[in-house]
Amino acid sequence: MHKERVFNFSAGPAMLPTEVLEQAQAEILNWQGSGMSVMEMSHRGKEFIAIATAAEQNLRNLLTIPNNYKVLFVQGGASAQFAMVPVNLLRGKTRASYINTGIWSKKAIAEAARYCKVHIAGSTEDAGFDQIPPAVELDIASDSAYVHYTPNETIGGVEFDYIPDTGDIPLVADMSSSILSGPLDVSKFGVIYAGAQKNIGPAGLTIVIVREDLIGEPLANQPTMFDYKTYVDADSMYNTPPTYAWYLAGLVFKWLKDKGGLEAMARINQAKAEKLYTTIDSSNFYKNPVVLHNRSLMNVPFTLADNTKENYFLEEAKLNGLVTLKGHRSVGGMRASIYNAMPMAGVDALAEFMREFEKHV
Repeated sequence: MHKERVFNFSAGPAMLPTEVLEQAQAEILNWQGSGMSVMEMSHRGKEFIAIATAAEQNLRNLLTIPNNYKVLFVQGGASAQFAMVPVNLLRGKTRASYINTGIWSKKAIAEAARYCKVHIAGSTEDAGFDQIPPAVELDIASDSAYVHYTPNETIGGVEFDYIPDTGDIPLVADMSSSILSGPLDVSKFGVIYAGAQKNIGPAGLTIVIVREDLIGEPLANQPTMFDYKTYVDADSMYNTPPTYAWYLAGLVFKWLKDKGGLEAMARINQAKAEKLYTTIDSSNFYKNPVVLHNRSLMNVPFTLADNTKENYFLEEAKLNGLVTLKGHRSVGGMRASIYNAMPMAGVDALAEFMREFEKHV
Protein backbone atom coordinates (compact mmCIF):
# COMPACT_ATOMS: atom_id res chain seq x y z
CA MET A 1 0.00 0.00 0.00
CA HIS A 2 1.39 3.40 -0.96
CA LYS A 3 2.17 5.61 2.02
CA GLU A 4 -0.22 8.34 0.90
CA ARG A 5 -3.03 5.83 0.34
CA VAL A 6 -5.58 5.09 3.06
CA PHE A 7 -7.61 1.94 3.64
CA ASN A 8 -11.00 2.93 2.26
CA PHE A 9 -13.89 0.92 3.75
CA SER A 10 -16.56 2.71 1.70
CA ALA A 11 -19.55 0.67 0.54
CA GLY A 12 -19.29 2.35 -2.85
CA PRO A 13 -17.72 3.89 -4.72
CA ALA A 14 -15.22 1.56 -3.14
CA MET A 15 -11.47 1.14 -3.31
CA LEU A 16 -9.89 -0.34 -6.41
CA PRO A 17 -6.84 -2.63 -6.53
CA THR A 18 -3.63 -0.60 -6.35
CA GLU A 19 -2.19 -2.55 -9.28
CA VAL A 20 -5.18 -1.60 -11.43
CA LEU A 21 -4.85 2.09 -10.59
CA GLU A 22 -1.13 1.97 -11.31
CA GLN A 23 -1.73 0.42 -14.72
CA ALA A 24 -4.42 2.99 -15.50
CA GLN A 25 -2.03 5.73 -14.40
CA ALA A 26 0.71 4.41 -16.69
CA GLU A 27 -1.70 4.23 -19.65
CA ILE A 28 -3.69 7.40 -19.06
CA LEU A 29 -1.97 9.54 -21.70
CA ASN A 30 -1.12 6.88 -24.23
CA TRP A 31 -2.89 3.53 -24.22
CA GLN A 32 -0.57 0.87 -25.61
CA GLY A 33 1.02 3.10 -28.23
CA SER A 34 -2.25 4.45 -29.58
CA GLY A 35 -1.27 8.03 -28.74
CA MET A 36 -4.62 8.46 -26.95
CA SER A 37 -6.09 8.05 -23.52
CA VAL A 38 -8.90 5.50 -23.32
CA MET A 39 -11.07 8.46 -22.27
CA GLU A 40 -10.48 10.01 -25.71
CA MET A 41 -11.14 6.94 -27.83
CA SER A 42 -14.15 6.47 -30.05
CA HIS A 43 -16.23 3.60 -28.73
CA ARG A 44 -16.47 2.48 -32.37
CA GLY A 45 -12.71 2.46 -32.92
CA LYS A 46 -10.68 -0.73 -33.11
CA GLU A 47 -8.72 0.15 -29.94
CA PHE A 48 -11.75 0.41 -27.70
CA ILE A 49 -13.48 -2.54 -29.36
CA ALA A 50 -10.44 -4.61 -28.36
CA ILE A 51 -10.67 -3.34 -24.77
CA ALA A 52 -14.40 -4.07 -24.58
CA THR A 53 -14.10 -7.54 -26.12
CA ALA A 54 -11.29 -8.57 -23.75
CA ALA A 55 -13.20 -7.29 -20.72
CA GLU A 56 -16.30 -9.30 -21.59
CA GLN A 57 -14.29 -12.45 -22.30
CA ASN A 58 -12.41 -12.21 -19.01
CA LEU A 59 -15.69 -11.74 -17.13
CA ARG A 60 -17.16 -14.75 -18.94
CA ASN A 61 -14.12 -16.82 -18.00
CA LEU A 62 -14.17 -15.73 -14.36
CA LEU A 63 -17.85 -16.60 -13.87
CA THR A 64 -17.94 -19.47 -16.40
CA ILE A 65 -20.93 -17.75 -18.02
CA PRO A 66 -22.80 -20.21 -20.29
CA ASN A 67 -23.03 -19.43 -24.00
CA ASN A 68 -26.79 -18.87 -23.82
CA TYR A 69 -26.31 -15.77 -21.66
CA LYS A 70 -25.60 -12.27 -22.94
CA VAL A 71 -23.39 -9.84 -21.04
CA LEU A 72 -24.48 -6.20 -21.24
CA PHE A 73 -22.53 -3.12 -20.18
CA VAL A 74 -25.12 -0.48 -19.37
CA GLN A 75 -25.63 2.78 -17.47
CA GLY A 76 -28.11 3.84 -14.82
CA GLY A 77 -26.81 1.73 -11.94
CA ALA A 78 -28.72 -1.05 -10.23
CA SER A 79 -31.51 1.48 -9.66
CA ALA A 80 -32.28 1.55 -13.39
CA GLN A 81 -32.42 -2.25 -13.34
CA PHE A 82 -35.16 -2.07 -10.72
CA ALA A 83 -37.32 -0.86 -13.64
CA MET A 84 -35.62 -2.66 -16.54
CA VAL A 85 -36.18 -6.07 -14.95
CA PRO A 86 -40.00 -5.86 -14.94
CA VAL A 87 -39.99 -4.05 -18.30
CA ASN A 88 -38.14 -6.98 -19.89
CA LEU A 89 -39.29 -9.97 -17.86
CA LEU A 90 -43.04 -9.56 -17.29
CA ARG A 91 -43.67 -10.82 -20.85
CA GLY A 92 -47.46 -10.78 -20.63
CA LYS A 93 -47.70 -11.64 -16.94
CA THR A 94 -48.90 -9.23 -14.26
CA ARG A 95 -47.21 -10.48 -11.10
CA ALA A 96 -43.66 -10.90 -9.81
CA SER A 97 -42.40 -12.29 -6.50
CA TYR A 98 -39.85 -10.36 -4.42
CA ILE A 99 -37.95 -11.35 -1.28
CA ASN A 100 -37.65 -8.39 1.09
CA THR A 101 -34.42 -8.45 3.10
CA GLY A 102 -33.35 -4.82 3.37
CA ILE A 103 -33.30 -1.32 1.99
CA TRP A 104 -32.19 -2.28 -1.52
CA SER A 105 -34.88 -4.97 -1.73
CA LYS A 106 -37.44 -2.36 -0.70
CA LYS A 107 -36.29 0.03 -3.41
CA ALA A 108 -36.55 -2.72 -6.04
CA ILE A 109 -40.03 -3.63 -4.78
CA ALA A 110 -41.24 -0.03 -4.90
CA GLU A 111 -40.06 0.38 -8.49
CA ALA A 112 -41.52 -2.94 -9.65
CA ALA A 113 -44.89 -1.93 -8.20
CA ARG A 114 -45.06 0.73 -10.91
CA TYR A 115 -45.24 -2.04 -13.53
CA CYS A 116 -46.91 -5.05 -11.92
CA LYS A 117 -48.43 -6.61 -8.82
CA VAL A 118 -45.66 -7.41 -6.37
CA HIS A 119 -46.02 -10.55 -4.28
CA ILE A 120 -43.76 -10.63 -1.21
CA ALA A 121 -42.38 -14.17 -1.15
CA GLY A 122 -40.59 -13.62 2.15
CA SER A 123 -39.63 -10.75 4.41
CA THR A 124 -37.56 -10.13 7.50
CA GLU A 125 -38.61 -6.51 7.93
CA ASP A 126 -40.40 -7.30 11.20
CA ALA A 127 -37.09 -8.64 12.57
CA GLY A 128 -35.27 -5.45 11.59
CA PHE A 129 -33.63 -7.11 8.59
CA ASP A 130 -31.15 -8.96 10.80
CA GLN A 131 -31.51 -12.26 8.93
CA ILE A 132 -32.66 -13.98 5.74
CA PRO A 133 -35.98 -15.87 5.48
CA PRO A 134 -35.39 -19.65 5.65
CA ALA A 135 -35.64 -21.29 2.24
CA VAL A 136 -38.49 -23.53 3.38
CA GLU A 137 -40.58 -20.50 4.34
CA LEU A 138 -40.46 -18.78 0.95
CA ASP A 139 -43.90 -18.39 -0.62
CA ILE A 140 -43.42 -17.84 -4.35
CA ALA A 141 -46.55 -17.02 -6.34
CA SER A 142 -46.95 -19.67 -9.04
CA ASP A 143 -48.02 -17.08 -11.62
CA SER A 144 -44.91 -14.96 -11.12
CA ALA A 145 -43.08 -13.75 -14.19
CA TYR A 146 -39.88 -13.89 -12.15
CA VAL A 147 -38.53 -13.98 -8.57
CA HIS A 148 -36.24 -11.17 -7.44
CA TYR A 149 -33.85 -11.09 -4.49
CA THR A 150 -30.79 -9.26 -3.21
CA PRO A 151 -28.17 -11.88 -2.24
CA ASN A 152 -26.21 -9.36 -0.16
CA GLU A 153 -27.74 -6.28 1.44
CA THR A 154 -24.99 -3.67 1.49
CA ILE A 155 -26.54 -1.47 4.17
CA GLY A 156 -27.68 -4.11 6.66
CA GLY A 157 -24.77 -6.48 6.10
CA VAL A 158 -27.11 -9.43 5.59
CA GLU A 159 -26.27 -12.19 3.10
CA PHE A 160 -28.20 -15.18 1.76
CA ASP A 161 -26.62 -18.51 2.64
CA TYR A 162 -28.52 -20.21 -0.18
CA ILE A 163 -29.77 -19.58 -3.72
CA PRO A 164 -33.60 -19.65 -3.80
CA ASP A 165 -35.06 -22.58 -5.74
CA THR A 166 -37.67 -21.07 -8.06
CA GLY A 167 -38.24 -24.04 -10.34
CA ASP A 168 -39.08 -22.88 -13.88
CA ILE A 169 -39.64 -19.27 -12.82
CA PRO A 170 -36.63 -17.09 -13.74
CA LEU A 171 -34.56 -15.99 -10.75
CA VAL A 172 -33.27 -12.40 -10.76
CA ALA A 173 -30.48 -11.21 -8.47
CA ASP A 174 -29.14 -7.77 -7.61
CA MET A 175 -25.52 -8.74 -7.02
CA SER A 176 -24.10 -5.21 -6.86
CA SER A 177 -22.19 -5.86 -3.65
CA SER A 178 -21.41 -9.58 -3.96
CA ILE A 179 -20.59 -10.31 -7.61
CA LEU A 180 -17.09 -11.73 -8.18
CA SER A 181 -16.53 -12.33 -4.46
CA GLY A 182 -16.56 -16.07 -5.10
CA PRO A 183 -17.62 -18.74 -7.62
CA LEU A 184 -21.22 -18.61 -8.87
CA ASP A 185 -23.43 -20.96 -10.87
CA VAL A 186 -24.82 -18.46 -13.37
CA SER A 187 -27.11 -21.11 -14.89
CA LYS A 188 -29.37 -20.89 -11.83
CA PHE A 189 -30.36 -17.33 -12.77
CA GLY A 190 -32.43 -15.63 -15.42
CA VAL A 191 -30.85 -12.23 -14.83
CA ILE A 192 -27.92 -11.05 -12.70
CA TYR A 193 -27.22 -7.35 -12.47
CA ALA A 194 -24.60 -5.38 -10.58
CA GLY A 195 -23.58 -1.76 -10.25
CA ALA A 196 -19.83 -1.66 -10.77
CA GLN A 197 -18.84 0.74 -8.00
CA LYS A 198 -18.49 -1.86 -5.26
CA ASN A 199 -16.61 -4.91 -6.51
CA ILE A 200 -15.91 -4.21 -10.18
CA GLY A 201 -14.79 -0.68 -10.97
CA PRO A 202 -15.79 2.98 -10.85
CA ALA A 203 -19.34 4.29 -10.73
CA GLY A 204 -21.18 4.75 -14.03
CA LEU A 205 -21.16 1.18 -15.30
CA THR A 206 -23.62 -1.63 -14.62
CA ILE A 207 -23.16 -5.26 -15.65
CA VAL A 208 -26.24 -7.26 -16.71
CA ILE A 209 -26.01 -11.00 -17.39
CA VAL A 210 -29.25 -12.16 -19.00
CA ARG A 211 -30.41 -15.51 -20.38
CA GLU A 212 -31.16 -15.31 -24.09
CA ASP A 213 -34.75 -16.57 -23.86
CA LEU A 214 -35.64 -13.58 -21.65
CA ILE A 215 -34.63 -11.02 -24.28
CA GLY A 216 -36.94 -9.43 -26.82
CA GLU A 217 -40.46 -9.02 -25.43
CA PRO A 218 -40.42 -5.81 -23.38
CA LEU A 219 -43.49 -3.96 -22.19
CA ALA A 220 -44.96 -1.72 -24.86
CA ASN A 221 -44.21 2.00 -25.07
CA GLN A 222 -41.10 1.88 -22.90
CA PRO A 223 -37.86 3.74 -23.66
CA THR A 224 -35.65 2.10 -26.27
CA MET A 225 -32.81 2.20 -23.78
CA PHE A 226 -34.83 0.06 -21.36
CA ASP A 227 -34.99 -2.89 -23.77
CA TYR A 228 -32.26 -5.48 -23.21
CA LYS A 229 -32.39 -6.32 -26.93
CA THR A 230 -31.20 -2.78 -27.72
CA TYR A 231 -27.93 -3.59 -25.95
CA VAL A 232 -27.64 -7.10 -27.35
CA ASP A 233 -28.09 -5.96 -30.95
CA ALA A 234 -25.56 -3.13 -30.58
CA ASP A 235 -22.96 -4.94 -28.42
CA SER A 236 -23.83 -2.49 -25.60
CA MET A 237 -22.97 0.43 -27.90
CA TYR A 238 -26.36 1.69 -29.03
CA ASN A 239 -25.21 4.99 -27.55
CA THR A 240 -21.82 5.96 -26.14
CA PRO A 241 -21.17 3.62 -23.21
CA PRO A 242 -19.14 4.61 -20.11
CA THR A 243 -15.92 3.75 -21.89
CA TYR A 244 -13.38 4.51 -19.18
CA ALA A 245 -15.38 2.65 -16.53
CA TRP A 246 -15.61 -0.32 -18.94
CA TYR A 247 -11.83 -0.19 -19.44
CA LEU A 248 -11.17 -0.09 -15.68
CA ALA A 249 -13.60 -2.98 -15.11
CA GLY A 250 -11.61 -4.93 -17.68
CA LEU A 251 -8.41 -4.25 -15.73
CA VAL A 252 -10.11 -5.52 -12.56
CA PHE A 253 -11.26 -8.70 -14.34
CA LYS A 254 -7.68 -9.29 -15.49
CA TRP A 255 -6.42 -8.62 -11.94
CA LEU A 256 -8.85 -11.19 -10.56
CA LYS A 257 -7.65 -13.79 -13.07
CA ASP A 258 -4.04 -13.06 -12.15
CA LYS A 259 -4.93 -13.48 -8.44
CA GLY A 260 -6.15 -17.01 -9.09
CA GLY A 261 -9.77 -16.42 -10.01
CA LEU A 262 -12.90 -16.47 -7.89
CA GLU A 263 -12.09 -19.57 -5.83
CA ALA A 264 -8.93 -17.85 -4.60
CA MET A 265 -10.85 -14.63 -3.92
CA ALA A 266 -13.48 -16.55 -1.95
CA ARG A 267 -10.80 -17.96 0.36
CA ILE A 268 -9.28 -14.52 0.91
CA ASN A 269 -12.69 -12.91 1.49
CA GLN A 270 -13.66 -15.60 3.99
CA ALA A 271 -10.43 -15.07 5.91
CA LYS A 272 -10.86 -11.27 5.94
CA ALA A 273 -14.43 -11.50 7.19
CA GLU A 274 -13.60 -14.09 9.85
CA LYS A 275 -10.82 -11.87 11.19
CA LEU A 276 -13.12 -8.88 11.48
CA TYR A 277 -16.07 -10.77 12.96
CA THR A 278 -13.75 -12.45 15.48
CA THR A 279 -12.55 -9.02 16.58
CA ILE A 280 -16.16 -7.94 17.08
CA ASP A 281 -17.32 -11.15 18.80
CA SER A 282 -14.39 -11.33 21.20
CA SER A 283 -15.27 -7.93 22.60
CA ASN A 284 -18.08 -6.57 24.76
CA PHE A 285 -17.46 -3.15 23.24
CA TYR A 286 -18.45 -4.02 19.65
CA LYS A 287 -21.52 -5.80 18.34
CA ASN A 288 -22.75 -7.05 14.97
CA PRO A 289 -26.56 -7.19 14.75
CA VAL A 290 -26.88 -9.92 12.09
CA VAL A 291 -27.84 -13.56 12.73
CA LEU A 292 -24.64 -15.61 12.55
CA HIS A 293 -25.29 -17.65 9.40
CA ASN A 294 -26.48 -14.60 7.45
CA ARG A 295 -23.52 -12.34 8.10
CA SER A 296 -22.18 -10.66 4.98
CA LEU A 297 -18.66 -11.35 3.77
CA MET A 298 -18.57 -7.98 2.00
CA ASN A 299 -20.20 -5.50 4.39
CA VAL A 300 -19.64 -5.72 8.13
CA PRO A 301 -21.80 -3.38 10.23
CA PHE A 302 -21.08 -2.95 13.92
CA THR A 303 -22.12 -0.76 16.81
CA LEU A 304 -20.27 0.48 19.87
CA ALA A 305 -21.48 -0.30 23.38
CA ASP A 306 -21.23 3.44 24.02
CA ASN A 307 -22.65 5.09 20.92
CA THR A 308 -21.59 8.53 22.16
CA LYS A 309 -18.06 7.46 21.19
CA GLU A 310 -18.92 6.97 17.50
CA ASN A 311 -17.59 10.29 16.23
CA TYR A 312 -14.43 9.87 18.28
CA PHE A 313 -13.99 6.37 16.83
CA LEU A 314 -14.32 7.72 13.28
CA GLU A 315 -11.94 10.62 13.91
CA GLU A 316 -9.28 8.37 15.45
CA ALA A 317 -9.73 5.77 12.70
CA LYS A 318 -9.15 8.45 10.07
CA LEU A 319 -5.95 9.55 11.81
CA ASN A 320 -4.83 5.92 11.46
CA GLY A 321 -5.56 5.83 7.73
CA LEU A 322 -8.87 3.96 8.10
CA VAL A 323 -11.63 5.94 6.38
CA THR A 324 -15.32 5.81 5.41
CA LEU A 325 -16.35 3.61 8.34
CA LYS A 326 -19.52 5.52 9.20
CA GLY A 327 -22.64 3.37 8.88
CA HIS A 328 -25.39 4.21 6.42
CA ARG A 329 -27.53 7.12 7.60
CA SER A 330 -30.61 4.87 7.76
CA VAL A 331 -29.12 2.46 10.32
CA GLY A 332 -26.26 4.35 11.99
CA GLY A 333 -23.30 2.73 13.71
CA MET A 334 -20.24 1.69 11.74
CA ARG A 335 -19.75 -0.34 8.60
CA ALA A 336 -16.61 -1.80 7.09
CA SER A 337 -16.95 -2.85 3.46
CA ILE A 338 -14.23 -5.33 2.62
CA TYR A 339 -14.65 -6.05 -1.08
CA ASN A 340 -12.10 -7.89 -3.22
CA ALA A 341 -9.79 -4.87 -3.48
CA MET A 342 -9.45 -4.48 0.30
CA PRO A 343 -6.19 -6.23 1.19
CA MET A 344 -5.78 -8.33 4.30
CA ALA A 345 -3.44 -5.61 5.57
CA GLY A 346 -6.42 -3.24 5.70
CA VAL A 347 -8.48 -5.67 7.77
CA ASP A 348 -5.49 -6.30 10.05
CA ALA A 349 -5.06 -2.56 10.54
CA LEU A 350 -8.75 -2.08 11.35
CA ALA A 351 -8.84 -5.02 13.78
CA GLU A 352 -5.75 -3.75 15.58
CA PHE A 353 -7.18 -0.24 15.77
CA MET A 354 -10.47 -1.56 17.19
CA ARG A 355 -8.65 -3.46 19.93
CA GLU A 356 -6.53 -0.43 20.84
CA PHE A 357 -9.51 1.94 20.77
CA GLU A 358 -11.44 -0.27 23.18
CA LYS A 359 -8.50 -0.25 25.61
CA HIS A 360 -8.17 3.51 25.67
CA VAL A 361 -11.72 4.88 25.76
